[in-house]
Amino acid sequence: QVHLVESGGGLAQAGGSLRLSCAASGRTFSSYAMGWFRQAPGKEREFVAAMHWSYGNTYYADSVKGRFTISRDNAKNMVALQMDSLKLEDTAVYYCAASKTSGNLIPRLGYGYDYWGQGAQVTVSS
Repeated sequence: QVHLVESGGGLAQAGGSLRLSCAASGRTFSSYAMGWFRQAPGKEREFVAAMHWSYGNTYYADSVKGRFTISRDNAKNMVALQMDSLKLEDTAVYYCAASKTSGNLIPRLGYGYDYWGQGAQVTVSS
């Protein structure tokens, strides 16, 4: 059974930084893409960033490019999302997700992911 558990997040001021972590367990993730999605109140879930666990290729939504960085720690089986230069519109519940993929493919839509974490709240204040 795959488990994804997010931690981190919380409250930050605009322009500040927060870090999210996702602890992955239940199998070897070498053939998986790991993604971060977010959902703000009243809005649909949207893609934020993703990377392939083995190949290391990454993809970012335009809205976070240059501000957010996704990374992985193979030894700890964790994926992190470093969020810098936070904006009010980054406020949302952030979800970690895992997708079994072919090659270094990185899905960018939610239905392409097989497993999801429970979510972590990120609130950015002015």
